[in-house]
Amino acid sequence: IMKNTVSYDSKELERICGEVIIVARIAGDFIQQESKKFTLDNIEHKSAKELVSYVDKEAEKLIVKKLKIILPEAGFITEEGTEGENSKSLTWIIDPLDGTTNFLHKLPTYSVCIALMLDGNLLVGVVNDPNLGECFYAWKGGGAYCNNKKIKVSEISTLENSLIAIGFPYSLLDRTEQYFQIFSHLIGKTHGVRRLGSAAIDLCYVACGRFEAYFEYNLHIWDIAAGILIVQEAGGKICDYKGGNNYLYGAELLATGRIEASMLKVIQEYWK
Repeated sequence: IMKNTVSYDSKELERICGEVIIVARIAGDFIQQESKKFTLDNIEHKSAKELVSYVDKEAEKLIVKKLKIILPEAGFITEEGTEGENSKSLTWIIDPLDGTTNFLHKLPTYSVCIALMLDGNLLVGVVNDPNLGECFYAWKGGGAYCNNKKIKVSEISTLENSLIAIGFPYSLLDRTEQYFQIFSHLIGKTHGVRRLGSAAIDLCYVACGRFEAYFEYNLHIWDIAAGILIVQEAGGKICDYKGGNNYLYGAELLATGRIEASMLKVIQEYWK
């Protein structure tokens, strides 16, 4: 992978990934400390259902500050806007607290997500779940891991034996009925459908074989960038609802182990 005269070989990406893991763990520890004294009075509304708190914002500032030391030349795409618009080819993508609504209600499923991208190619992805003490990570060409153990996607190849994760976005625009038709179909044809509330954790659970598939609509790049690389490096597949590769900015995402064709068939049946 070349950036002008700078190249990042696997060893270098592994080193960067190791440093990012430390940052993600520090941010996770900060979030856990704050969760002990957090009250619903601290909530702000980005929109009717999109919530944010000082914890998201402070965690993001902390992450940005530390990542600037690792790669001073990189720009940023951040959920809470700590850094301004980015125009650099080397970019950090940060969601300081994926699953904010869960955090605000003291539901222990949320994560810290950090990805590194060069000219649209994901190089490093780290997702830290501070509640379970699980840190998922990958670097391009290096495989995917959870707490130093290599992970891979499920070998299950039939819908009937699969457990599926779904996300319900804040806004389905005019797609609500179609979405619930897919949901209803899958409930009857699988081991079950789960909704955890953190896209990054859903992706990591596909990567380590806990879910056979995960799909959601209306996602942002910071929700999914780190998890996408982790799924791909664990041997999984990522696509949009047409089976194409417009998922990073395209809002639709399907992540699978071995059931991509079956899942696409169901989604495409109802998603017009």
